[in-house]
Formats: sequence, structure tokens, C-alpha cells
Amino acid sequence: MDFQVVVLAGGASEKLAPLVSKEAPKALLPVANRPVLSYVLELLEASNLKDAIVVVEGEEAALRVGGWISSAYVDRLHVEVAAVPEDIGTAGALRAVAHHLTANDVLVVSGDLVSDVPPGAVAATHRRHGAAVTALLCPVPVSGPSDTGSSGGKDKAKKPIRCNIVGLDSTRQFLLHIASGAEVEKDIRVQKSILRAVGQMEIRADLMDAHMYAFKRTVLQDVLDRKETFHSIRQDVLPYLIRTQLRSEISTNEVSKYETGNGAVPSNKNLNWLSQHREIAPSSFQECYVSPSSAQLESPKSHKCCAYISSKSKYCARLNSVQAFNDINREVVGEASHLSGYYFSAQNNIIHPSAVLGSKTTVGPQCMVAEGSQLGDKCSVKRSVIGRHCRIGSNVKIVNSVVMDHVTIEDGCFIQGSVICSNVQLQERAVLKDCQVGAGYVVTSGSEHKSEALSKK
Repeated sequence: MDFQVVVLAGGASEKLAPLVSKEAPKALLPVANRPVLSYVLELLEASNLKDAIVVVEGEEAALRVGGWISSAYVDRLHVEVAAVPEDIGTAGALRAVAHHLTANDVLVVSGDLVSDVPPGAVAATHRRHGAAVTALLCPVPVSGPSDTGSSGGKDKAKKPIRCNIVGLDSTRQFLLHIASGAEVEKDIRVQKSILRAVGQMEIRADLMDAHMYAFKRTVLQDVLDRKETFHSIRQDVLPYLIRTQLRSEISTNEVSKYETGNGAVPSNKNLNWLSQHREIAPSSFQECYVSPSSAQLESPKSHKCCAYISSKSKYCARLNSVQAFNDINREVVGEASHLSGYYFSAQNNIIHPSAVLGSKTTVGPQCMVAEGSQLGDKCSVKRSVIGRHCRIGSNVKIVNSVVMDHVTIEDGCFIQGSVICSNVQLQERAVLKDCQVGAGYVVTSGSEHKSEALSKK
């Protein structure tokens, strides 16, 4: 389809501390014991998009991510890993690799996306409309614990994550407004020109921006070149393109020309007619993208911003917080188990053949125990993921938690709603509730921690 793919894989995100570091970049955070980046790469592979540029913040992180990709996807994908400076933002990361982009269209995907929405469907929608940008929008996932075992137990109900405000035309194909985060708390202003053009706008608060965008390359490069202060695709580039749909702020050489059916320039009379008629059919939507001020000797310039809205049956989540890390791990070995790539047992769990379980140890449904791990006697594991080569003593309880690789947990420990990073040691009878423990940390014997982030200084 003449699409180039750019995967923005981030680096050591502060939002995910202490789970990530320069030694453990965000792209390699495990989801069901697979790096989160693997979910995006396999999603692209399934749509036959096998050439990609993976952009990583920081040289050291890029080396680690590149080493993993070259070993995991040899002979399957052609991936170039590009290191960019830290904290330059998603727009800055795209600027840094812009000279590598030559295709007509560019698919930009966040490396923390875990989804089964086919990128090919977004690309096809983009091509069909000849859009400047097409954004993937998904139903808002419900965030938070859904079962006993994390703080609050059954009293802690699921809550929707903070939403976007999205404005769509009546056909739900065109993106007319978007606001999120702090913007949602303010008065929302909608341009009269857009309302005048489309007649009516549907406001939605139940959709999330999945951070998968198809861009017309020339338009994208023009905006990045001219708007040097733009830092974020989501907060700067996308709103700018949506805001300027009815104006000619985008370079006139880089946007497709408006033409009527016979190639004629629309007259002022026709433009006045368009401004007076509020109900405009989808087939006439291109005509909405002409403002009276642009009726000149040559064809007016315009661009379209489109949306691809996934169905509720599709899974779509971003690993952009500690809470999201917990939720996605639980869901990918639970209701979204088709994404894991693993075969589940009759007990609806995954226990690697090389794992060893002690006497009277139970591993419940929607759990995973990876290769080489050993559990002592009378242990209980519920709705949790245990990584590779862990050593777990006797009488240990693990509930709604993620335990990464090479972790040692001594007798009598209790872990609930927590994330234990690689090479951590929990000494006997340690208690953790809703904690995050950074790599290599030692939790001392008999200590109790609640809602803490523990890491090496």
C-alpha cells in the first residue's frame, strides 16, 4: 500500500518508574512475559506491514531494543532502530527520522499499544478518503481492579479512565474536534466554520485516542518543518490539522487540490449555497472543505482529518501507566487471552512444562508461570503472571500481581496488587500491597509496605 511505518517506542518513561530504567526500557516491559513492543510488531506483521522504523529515546535503550528485535524477528521483519535524544517528544522523534520517510503515507504507532485492531483497516480508511491524517479511536477501556485481591477488594469498583472529548460528523468518518486531559476541564470551544460546514457535530466522551495515525507524508513533513515548537503528535500536530481543515494554513504545494466533478473551480454562488445549507451528505463532504475566502483563480486547497472507530469487540489499551501495566497483564492472560499467543490449559492458565510446583500449591485460572520457575509447598497464585526462573518458597500468596524474571521470594511472603521487577529479593514474611519494586531491590525480612514504590537509589 506504499505505507512506511514508524513505531515510537519511547525510552525510560517517568510515569512507569520504577518499572523502567535505562537498563530496562519501556519497550521491553513484559506483558504476559513478552515485551510490550512485540504486540505492535506482530500486529504490523499480520497486516503485511513488515518494514518499520522503531524510534527509541536514548542510545543505551536503543541498543537493548535493537538487540532484542534482531534476535526475535530475524527473517520475519525488516526493522531499523533509530536512537533519538530523550525528552524531545513524539513530534521531535518524528522530525529526527523524517529524512528516512519517502512513501506517500506514513503509519505512526505508539510502541506501548496492545491491540487486535488491524492497522491495515486504518490505512485503507485513510487511502479511501484521501485524508491528511486518520486516527484510530477505540472504546474507552475500564481501568482498575475488578476482583478481590487488590486494595479495597470488592468495594473497589472499576472506573473508566479519563476520557477524551471527540467531535465527529454525522457519518462518524470525519474528525472535527479533539480535546483531552486538562483541556476537558475547561470550556470547549468549537469553530463556527466547522459547524457551518457539516451542519451538526456528534460529541463523544467514550472514545480513546489509540495513538495509531496514518498521515499523508508531505503534509506531516510540512507541519513538522514549519511548526518547530510542536512537541507532541497528540497534543500539537493532530489538533492543528483538525483546527485548520477549513483554512489553507498547510503548504499549498503539499495538499491535494479541490476539484468539482468536471474539474471546474466552484463559483462564489456555489460557495454561498454551501454555507446556507446545513445538511450536507457524506458524498459532498469534500465540498465542505472550501471556504469563500479561498475561491481564487486556482483551485482552493483543503485537507481532511478522518477517524477509524474500532468495534467494541476489539481489544485496545496503552501501557502508559503503572495501573495500565497491571490491567493489561491481567487481561492478556484473562479475557483478552487471544492476544498472548499462548495455549491455555483446561484450567484456563499457562504453566510452562519446565516449571515446578510444590505439594498443595495452587495456580488459579488466568495465571501464568513461565519456564524454569519453582514454587514451594502450599503456595497460592491468583490472577497473576510469574516470569522466568523465579524461586518462590513455601506458604507464599501472590494475588493480582506481576512478578518478572529471576525473582527470589522466600517463605511466608504475601504479595497483592503489586509489580516485582527482575532480580528482586523478598526475604521471608515480607508483605507487599499495591507496591512497585524496582529491579535488584531487596525487601527485608518481616517488613510491610503499602502503596509504595521501592527502588535502589
